[in-house]
Amino acid sequence: MSEGKTPAPAPGPVWLGDAEQEVWRAFRQATTLLDDHLDRQLQRDAGMPHVYYGLLVTLSEAPGGRLRMTELACRAKITRSRLSHATARLERNGWVRRENCPGDKRGQFAVLTEEGAQMLRRSAPGHVAAVRKALFDRLDGDQQRALGEIMRTIADGLQPTAPDSDLPWLR
Repeated sequence: MSEGKTPAPAPGPVWLGDAEQEVWRAFRQATTLLDDHLDRQLQRDAGMPHVYYGLLVTLSEAPGGRLRMTELACRAKITRSRLSHATARLERNGWVRRENCPGDKRGQFAVLTEEGAQMLRRSAPGHVAAVRKALFDRLDGDQQRALGEIMRTIADGLQPTAPDSDLPWLR
């Protein structure tokens, strides 16, 4: 630094404007209420929280109904610890079983059982109806497309590309 020049002050936070604050608060309120609504519906109708339903759906869409636990954690965006707890509960219910990975003594698969697939088939219609009533029935086609584009933009911007990212579901 040359003599006589003072460093520029560090920039402060760029606070949200009134319109941005309104959008942010509406987003937070809507996502919180939607998560709670879906969680209550699944607890009432299927005896499981929404995150467990999501795990069963993810396994049902995987080849052979099985995924490595690390892959399931990444897809579900939950920590391995939370996944381990959830899987233990799903195992107690008979909906999932764990299997050791051949050739990898530390790795395990989560496998959807027939009982889990049956539970998913029984609970899916009520869940879809709750999603439709809470979200899609409130929006016209243009709003649905816009919401989809907005959510993909946000998700794409937050999805890390570096394999060594410090993400909770990679720990």
